[in-house]
Order: sequence, then structure tokens, then C-alpha cells
Amino acid sequence: MLNQFLTLACLLVIAMGIVLVPFPDGAAAIALAMAMSAGFILLFRKFTEEKQFITTVFLVGLALRMAFGLLIHIYELRDFFGGDAFAYDAKAAQMVDNWLGLSINPDTSFFEFDPRSGIAWGMYYITATIYLIFGRNIFAAQSFCAVIGAATAPMVYFCARTIFNNLKVARFSAIAIAVFPSFVIWSGQLLKDGLIIFLLVVAMTMVMQLQARFNYLALLTLIMSMFGILSLRFYIFYMVAVAVVGSFVVGMSSTQRSLVRNAVILAALGFGLAYLGVGQRASVELSVFTRLERIEGSRRDLARAAESGYGEELDVSTAGGAIAALPVGFTYLMFAPFPWQAGNLRQAITIPEVLVWWASIPFLIIGLVYTVRNRLRNAFAILMFSLMLTLAYSLFQGNVGTAYRQRTQIQVFLFILVGVGWTVFKENRENKNLMRLAAQKRVEDQIRANVKPRDPEPEDESR
Repeated sequence: MLNQFLTLACLLVIAMGIVLVPFPDGAAAIALAMAMSAGFILLFRKFTEEKQFITTVFLVGLALRMAFGLLIHIYELRDFFGGDAFAYDAKAAQMVDNWLGLSINPDTSFFEFDPRSGIAWGMYYITATIYLIFGRNIFAAQSFCAVIGAATAPMVYFCARTIFNNLKVARFSAIAIAVFPSFVIWSGQLLKDGLIIFLLVVAMTMVMQLQARFNYLALLTLIMSMFGILSLRFYIFYMVAVAVVGSFVVGMSSTQRSLVRNAVILAALGFGLAYLGVGQRASVELSVFTRLERIEGSRRDLARAAESGYGEELDVSTAGGAIAALPVGFTYLMFAPFPWQAGNLRQAITIPEVLVWWASIPFLIIGLVYTVRNRLRNAFAILMFSLMLTLAYSLFQGNVGTAYRQRTQIQVFLFILVGVGWTVFKENRENKNLMRLAAQKRVEDQIRANVKPRDPEPEDESR
């Protein structure tokens, strides 16, 4: 019944997209979304016995993202929610004109992707490829991102199930990613955030698969997902690389077979990324973007925003200043925007979500403690990556809106830990109730055993 309702909801969104978005843009975008969705559903259902749940959580995520995307497209709200979409649209259109020889004076500057520029060149190529097939159709490119965002929820299910081998944790995590507003907002638009989150989860899931058993397809998927991350946000790639390598090192067992397997995987991973040209960019990118002076300049620019900047008085250009700024940056990254500081509509509409996120923090702590004590080897990759990215964003973020947006790249794994904490909390509560009932039953049994029935009074023989 639920699947039928969700299918109807998706069909309604599809119909609205075709009717409300002028032809052929609406029809082309919906055709792309339907084709991609069918492929993802078939793929996901192949690798799980929870076929109905996987289909349901994907359809929920897809309906929410497509509906949100339709809203911002019809009412022209991209500038309000995510102005980066206009840059991707304009540059991708120019790239297509250059490819087809339609530009009178071709501008090749977009193809000279200098690592020092920090350009997310992968996003331009993705958008341009869609435009090459469907024409300049920002709604189609946006729908592509929406489908990828919806596919993140089933991938989180697989990731959590692989690490913790617990159905409740996997289901909780997948549902949270499918419906949590920030994930819907940032993956329902023509933005790179949703693609990055999806590739992060894919990469970590493949690491788990390779730790259990060597698989050529998993290795190739890991290499391509890491390359995709590099093309979208290069500094995250290096954090993923450290987490992946560290995961294989920590996960090594004493058996010779596992040592050889992990060594082969790391060697193949390094060779594959080197073949894709990663090594040629590393020295330039790391030398430029890891300097504290560069981080301070970027952070100060964000902090100077009139309504949403914070920490302008901080200085992370020195080691001492960076250490002093960490608590402030961490607080804003993990908890902002604060309801009492909401200074504009963007911040005000996030208040309900922020309150829910705050309420989940105790379960996050419970889940983190349980994971470190019991599942450290399995979860090492996501823990290491989350820690590094948290420290990095705590240092060079200086804007509430940007912190709220980029927090999702960490939250996608933190929600898995929240699911662990919630499951542990519920099981402990159930165990306490069972123990209380068992103790109560023992007391009742003892009372019944100690109460002896009275002997019948002897009859009066004189009668």
C-alpha cells in the first residue's frame, strides 16, 4: 500500500514537471530522471533482500527532491537557495558551444583547470554533457542531481549494514538521509554537494567490501568515486585517500593472505589514481591550499558577510591562532544556525531542522562510544574522514550558511552513528524493562512459595 502511494506521488510530481515546465525542457528532464531512477532501483534491488524498503526509501527521497526542484524552478528561487547553479549553467552552455564549434570567439579559459583556482571542473563537465544531449536545460541538470541525491539513501543503507550488520541501524540511517531537509535542499538543486555526498558514501562502502573480499568491480568503483570527488572538491579527495589507506592498514589481520590482499588493493588504487593524473595535481594543490595564510584569507572573506558571517576577529594564519579558533569553528559547524541569532529568512526556515539535529546529538555520542569500543576497525574509514573534515571546516569556515551547507558532507556519516546510538538506547531500555519484569516475577514467585495454605481445622468429635 505504501509503495503504491509513493509511486502515485512520484507520478504526480512527474506530471507536474511535464505540465508546469515548458516543453521540451520538462519532458526531457523527467525522461532523464525516470531512466536514471529505473537503473538505480534495479541495481539496488539486486544486492539486497530488503527490496521493498530500498525501493520505498529511494522513492521517498526522489519525490521530495523532485518536488523541491520543481518549486525552485517554477518560482525562480535558485538565487535564494543556491546561486552556484547559474555559474554551472552559463559555463556549461559555453563549453557545449565550444565543443560544437558554435562560438565565434571560443573562450578556452574554462578548460584550463588550474589546481590553484579551486574550480570544480567535474561539475562543469557533467552539466555540459547533459546539455550536449538534451540542449541547454537547467531543469534536466537539476533533476540529474536530484536522482543522485535520492540514490544516496539506499547507499547509506548498504554502508551502515556493512559496517554494523544491523538492520535497524541501516534503515534508520537511510530514512534520515532521504527525508532530512538539508539533504533534500542541497541535493535537489544543480549543486555539487549532493554528488559529493553520494560519491563519499560509495567510496566508503567499497572500502568495506574490499576489506571483506577482493573484488575487481569494487576496486574500480572505489577508484572512479575518488576521482569523481577530486573533480568536484579536491581537498576532500585527500581526506578520503588518508581514510581509505588508514582503513586498510588498521584492518590488516595477522594472516599472510589478508596482508597480501590489502597490499595489492592499495597498490592498484595508487596506480589507478596515478593513471588518472591525480599525482600531477597533488603537489600544487597541497602546497597552495594547506597554507594557513591561504586558509585565513578564505575564512576571513566568508566571515565578512554582513548577516551570516562569524569569527572575523579570529586569526588562523598561525598554529596557535588555529588551535584557539577550533572550538568556535566547531561550535558553529556542528550547531549553527542558532535560533536566537536568525537574522534572515534563510536561517529562520532551518530552525525546526536544527532543533531536531540538536535532539539527536545525545544518540550521536552514544553511537560514537559504541562504535569506538566495538566496531573501530570496520568504521575506521568513516570516523577518520569525518574527523579530518570536521577539523578542516572548523578552521576555514566563517559563514553560517556555508557551514550549514557543508555540514551535510559530515552528517551523512554522523547519522549512521545516530542510528547506532538510537538502537543501543532502545535495546538498553528494553533490556532494563525485561530485567525489571524478571525481577518482579522472581519476587512474586518467592512470595507465593513462602505463603503456605492453612491446615483445615479438626472436626469437633463431640458433636
